[in-house]
Amino acid sequence: MTDPLEDSVRDLGDVPSIEVISRAAVMLLSAAAERLGLADPDPDNSPRRDLDEARRLITGLAGLVTATSEYLGPHAAPLKDGLQSVQRAFREASAVPDEPGQGPGEKFTGPVY
Repeated sequence: MTDPLEDSVRDLGDVPSIEVISRAAVMLLSAAAERLGLADPDPDNSPRRDLDEARRLITGLAGLVTATSEYLGPHAAPLKDGLQSVQRAFREASAVPDEPGQGPGEKFTGPVY
């Protein structure tokens, strides 16, 4: 008899690179949104809001999406849109917004307004 858990686990070598990249990007995007407090009804008072952590996650997401966009095919546009959304949300959440081009990930994406 086989273990059902073993049947549901995929060997990483069997997972296409596009799926690995996309999953990593979605995880970074989701974590950034959480750190911006976007999962809460009132992001400004969210106990999860941590702009320093959000900056790191957004920058990592920007680097990943920018470096791999040529391989992402139809996944590229939605990931870029999500990235721009969290970049804008970061700018709006900042008490003193970064100069254009200096926000999280903007060294990879260019200025986001």
